[in-house]
Amino acid sequence: MSQTLGLTSPGPILPERTHPLPLWSQVSEDLRRRINAGEFEDGLPGEHDLTDQYGVSRHTIREALRVLRAEGLLKSERGRGTTVAETKYSQNLGALYSLFTTIADQGVEQSSTVKRLVLTLNPTVAQELDVAPTSEFVVIERVRFAGGEPLAYDTAWLLAEFARPLLEADFTHSSIYAELRDRCAIVMNAGGEKIYAQVASRHIANALHLPSGSPVFALERVGKSGDQVIEWRETFIRGDRFNLEVDFSDSANTPIGRYNKGAT
Repeated sequence: MSQTLGLTSPGPILPERTHPLPLWSQVSEDLRRRINAGEFEDGLPGEHDLTDQYGVSRHTIREALRVLRAEGLLKSERGRGTTVAETKYSQNLGALYSLFTTIADQGVEQSSTVKRLVLTLNPTVAQELDVAPTSEFVVIERVRFAGGEPLAYDTAWLLAEFARPLLEADFTHSSIYAELRDRCAIVMNAGGEKIYAQVASRHIANALHLPSGSPVFALERVGKSGDQVIEWRETFIRGDRFNLEVDFSDSANTPIGRYNKGAT
């Protein structure tokens, strides 16, 4: 192609007829770049306009769009034509994961608005972690954004005896587990998680820009470093923007429906 695909400048990068990739593949690759850059937030141009933009046949444009629809980047609806599909993020449940890393690994900018970062007592959380009811916690309450849109409402309680330095951290563009590693020399590598579906409360729906009564994934996590319990977390994730995946193997022998060790 006549320019490098990695460029972030708006507008089309014209395909090269001498390039080894077919024209439709070059066009689909460039449309993918423009979609990821948010260029079509106000709507995707019609086939005729795209034909003029790229200087190719309508058949080439249709094939490029067909590929992007198959990938889930575009969707076609009666009366609306072809539009950009809202991004969904996928998480495999077979290992420890961080929502921050999940989003970043899919090439999407993530950020957080911190609602609360304080030292507190919480006897209910202490009971969940089987520690003394007078135990102090660092509580971090955030609205999580992916690609500029709200994705999750997340509240984490971490035992202050291990996590007190996190009170000085900036979580706008950082993860709890990365800050624990860097500031507290603690690596989170075990625990368990319970996942269920529920209707978002008004407070959660408003924070996630959802209509009242929308479904969300609710996650409750116990996080550990080795055998040492560190964290209890409650997260609500938009059901329309997140997928949960599980890989099965012959060696898997994990019970379902409870906190599952390793599925953290």
